[in-house]
Amino acid sequence: MIDARLLDAVGSLVAAHARPDHIPLIGVAGAQGSGKTTLARAAAERLGAACLSLDDVYLTRARREAKSRAVHPLFAVRGPPGTHDLALLEGTITALRATDPDSLTPLPAFDKLADDRRPWVDWPVFAGRPSAVLVDGWCLGATPQPEADLVAPINALEAQRDGQGIWRRAVNANLAGPYAQAFARFDAVLFLKAPSFDAVLDWRCQQEAGLMGLSPADLPPARRAALAVFIQHFERITRSMLAGGVRADVTIALDEHRRPFSP
Repeated sequence: MIDARLLDAVGSLVAAHARPDHIPLIGVAGAQGSGKTTLARAAAERLGAACLSLDDVYLTRARREAKSRAVHPLFAVRGPPGTHDLALLEGTITALRATDPDSLTPLPAFDKLADDRRPWVDWPVFAGRPSAVLVDGWCLGATPQPEADLVAPINALEAQRDGQGIWRRAVNANLAGPYAQAFARFDAVLFLKAPSFDAVLDWRCQQEAGLMGLSPADLPPARRAALAVFIQHFERITRSMLAGGVRADVTIALDEHRRPFSP
């Protein structure tokens, strides 16, 4: 169940930026497992809005593999800034904002099992003119770090696979450049703030267990260990966002159960 306070928060942002000639573009940001995608979809259904995710506009596997050869091997792993097709995102948003009641707008889709973009014929279609465009993404609104913060590795992944800092500096440059430009086009961003980075692993394991039809307690230890390694790709930016490195119009602190925190 989505907490009504979260749905109301998204609705309030849409209402604040709605005009007869303007379809609001609202971002929903949050760490992996925070519930941002579920919230964005539920809010879109309630409001008659179009919904898409940064996860829907990853670069194709071929383009990420080419980038991994040209820049750094870690760019083969989807997720961090530099692995999204921002032109596709912008084009989709522009198309949705130019719709009329009879329009049919294809929305990008990504197959995570195949680790590649779905064929165009398999993309879902939004019918009509949306009340808003909602975009969710784990790094939406994230701001770049100063150079001094990039010198030392933040975890074992960076120490072992990015010892010279080439990858993390390239990711940071993407945040400072094309991603900052993309984020600036949003009317507003809502940030679901996790209680800690440790909670991210628990949430991600809960998601994985659900996909496997298991209770979180029954998730194999080896799978939890693999996820602990995987989320290291996102740790630097996630920790920075939790420490204030995010431009958000509304920040909602969550407890360990993903509920809005009430002290």
